[in-house]
Formats: sequence, structure tokens, C-alpha cells
Amino acid sequence: MSSSQKPFRLAVIGSGPAGVYAAETLLRTPQVKNGELEVSIDLFDRFPAPFGLIRYGVAPDHPRIKGIITALHRILGRGDIRFLGDVEFGTDLTAEDLRTHYDAVIFATGALKDADLDIPGIDLEGSHGAADFVAWYDGNPDYPRTWRLDAESVAVIGNGNVALDVARVLSKSADELLRTEIPENVYEGLQAAATTDVHIFGRRGPAQTKFSPLEARELAHPKGLQVVMDPRDVEQITDAEWEAIKADKRTDQVTRTFVGWLEEQQRREAAGEEPTDKDGNPAQRRLHMHFWHRPVEVLGEDGKVTGMRFERTRLDAEGRVQGTGEFLDYEIGAVYRAVGYHGSELPGIPYDAARGVIHNDAGRVTEADGTVLPGVYANGWIKRGPVGLIGATKSDAIETITSLIEDIDAGVLAAAPERDDDAILRLLEDRGVQYTTWEGWTALDEHEKSLGAAAVDADGEPRARVKVVERDEMVRVSQSGMPQTSNA
Repeated sequence: MSSSQKPFRLAVIGSGPAGVYAAETLLRTPQVKNGELEVSIDLFDRFPAPFGLIRYGVAPDHPRIKGIITALHRILGRGDIRFLGDVEFGTDLTAEDLRTHYDAVIFATGALKDADLDIPGIDLEGSHGAADFVAWYDGNPDYPRTWRLDAESVAVIGNGNVALDVARVLSKSADELLRTEIPENVYEGLQAAATTDVHIFGRRGPAQTKFSPLEARELAHPKGLQVVMDPRDVEQITDAEWEAIKADKRTDQVTRTFVGWLEEQQRREAAGEEPTDKDGNPAQRRLHMHFWHRPVEVLGEDGKVTGMRFERTRLDAEGRVQGTGEFLDYEIGAVYRAVGYHGSELPGIPYDAARGVIHNDAGRVTEADGTVLPGVYANGWIKRGPVGLIGATKSDAIETITSLIEDIDAGVLAAAPERDDDAILRLLEDRGVQYTTWEGWTALDEHEKSLGAAAVDADGEPRARVKVVERDEMVRVSQSGMPQTSNA
């Protein structure tokens, strides 16, 4: 690019890890670090606060994962990436607006919808997508403030991280979660919950779960919770499978965690002892682990969930799941499907509805026929689907930014007609969009921490944070800490 066209203007849509790491990866390229390429980056988000899935998709009792916010906060706090929150792409800002104000755009909007589970009865009252429940307990401002928790026995379908998060939140007492950042409405909802039994169902066996050893052990941590295992789920593991299990450290540790729970359960039953949690406290709730169960139908009466039907499964010679022809019914009052996420379509952006991703080639957005859309890129789950952890998102960013740099060097990107940094702010203000900024986030951050300091958990200790849920309140607090702008 010629010097008259500098700085290179980039818009990133989405301020979760995929968006932040894409921006950070560009800033770390040799071309930018050695001064060959000057860049100006605006990071947009539909929420008033940054961090996307880390703020609104991770269970509040997972501080280790929430700690990723610290790294993202450090990046955005440097000041070389401008954050503009409470701006909805497709409504407040269009694809044409982006073409006018930016040389390129990266979509990093993630995947927040639940993947479908196409079985009879899945739409009955009391059947939920796990992502909706996660959004409720994480204080997503776009979701209702209440959640019906009147079922004593609940099914969670899936053996992934989201299934574990949902099961753990349903299994814990509200007081245990009070030490986290959960909003007051979530604490009140969980405190009034009638849930006593949570059932986790997976299609495969204990050795095929994707849990980490720590995540598996955490399932038994809640006070007053008894883990219940079915002996058949372990007995079904063949000698050959045990050899394979022992050869993989993670799989071995996870599987032996389940085996240990079963052995302790059988010891207590043989001794005639009352059920307890892992610390010997009387069991008040139960977490039932079910493996080798394929969901067949959600059962119901009068339009409401009353149970679920499963077929027991096994692995064939090729390691694929097959049914055994044995069907089991369970009395269940609510169902949460946690069988994966699905990306949402973005206005004017080529979309693969089957996979829930933006059509792309190495991060370059394409039409369905492979034709590249110059200057339009994707990163993260909306690029490759909802699989992988933070490390994969960083690798994605390297691939996407490599494509972007190649296109800059090749001169295939048209320069934006409007190159004034503040022009986009004037556009938003003209449209009445009350956008938030990084300064606004720091004000909201301090406000939430002050709410936590003024509250106490079940042990009488101050809480680290109490999350604000109402969008208008988030914007109000954010704007109280933002410098005033002029539309002159």
C-alpha cells in the first residue's frame, strides 16, 4: 500500500478470544512491528462488555477458564485496539458501512446457538438447549431473567465441556455458586430449584469422553452430591480397549476416575452405608453418569417432558457407535441438550447453514462456489465450527492473518473511501447508537467489583464480582466512565 493509504484500517466483528487474538496476531506480524505496515483496528461487539464467549459462555465456577479474560484484558488495555461495544452488525452497522470505512473486516462472531438434536419430542415444554441455559446463568442481557427449575430429575445430553458445566451448575447448591460472579437473579433461581437428580447421558463409553482429568474430578466436588455409576458401563469395556486406555495418560486418568467412583459406590453398598459425598457428608443430591446411551425420544404428556428413551450402544470393530437393540426409559422432568454449538448467519455474508460457519478458504471468506470476497475474513468458531479450545483459536488467527497479509502484499484489497478514524463514531452517533468503549468497560468492570465487595458469599466473605445483567444498566454505567464525544 502507498503511504497515502496508511494506516491500514481493519474492523473485527466480535470481541471474544477469536476476535482479540486476530487483532493481536496482526499487531505482532513483522510488517507491523518493523513499521512497514501501520494499522488502525476497531473491535466491535454486540454486547456492551467485551470478551464474548468467555464472559457469556463459560460456567461461573470455572475461574481457570475465566482467567483467560485477564490475558484478553491486558491486550485490549494497551490502547492499540479500539473497542466499540453495544454495536450490532446487520442492524447498527452494515456490510456496506464496513466497506466504506475499512480496508478489511474479520468476522469472529463465534457460535452461540445450540446444535439440533433431531429426535421425537425434542420440542416439548421442559426440553432446552444447553446454550440457552448457559446464557441465563452467565447473565446474557438478551435472555429472560428467570429460568424454570421445578423438575426434580433432569437429563443432560452430551459428554462435552458444556454438558459438564450444565450438570455441575444444576448439581451444586446455590450457596456454593454464590462465591462466583453469578447475578442475583441467577442465585435466587438456583436457590429455589427443585432439582435433586441430574443424569448425564453419553453415546459412547467412559474412555471416549473429551473431559480432562480435572474436569472429570470436578464433577464430584459439590457438597452433598453423590455420584452414581452403572456397573455395566465399566464392565462393557473390553480387554483390548483397556490396553488402549492405558496407553493414553489423559484417557487412563479420566476412565480411572469413573472406575474409582464405581468401586467406592459398590463398597458402600456392600457395607450397607448411607450415600455420602466425596467428603463423607450425607448425600442430598445425586449425579448419575450414564454411558453407552443414544437418545431416541423425549417422552411427554400434555405437551410437557415426562421422560426419555435411550438405546444402549456399543462400539463396532471400526470403533463406531452402533445400537444394541436394548431400549431404556427414564423418568425425567427436564432435558438439556448439549450436543454442540452452531454458528449464526450474518447479513450479507456467505453462510454454510449445514455446518453453521461462514464459507471460507484459509480465513478468506468465499461464496459457496469458492469465489473469494476481497477484504473479508473469518476467524474462530464461525470460521471452522465449534471445536477446539483457545490454542486452536490462536492457530486460526495465524492462518487468517497470514491470508490477510498476503492479500495486502499482493495489492488485491481496495482502500476504504472513508479513512477518518472518527468517521465511524459520527456514523453511530447519527444513528443514535449508544456505543460503549474500553474506558466504559473499565468503569463497568470496577462497578461489578464494587457490587461484589459490598456483598458476601455463604461463608460471609466478600464476593469478587457481581455481574450486571440489564443491558441498559450496563450501558449507563459504561457511559459514566467514557470521555464525552462531539458530533460537530
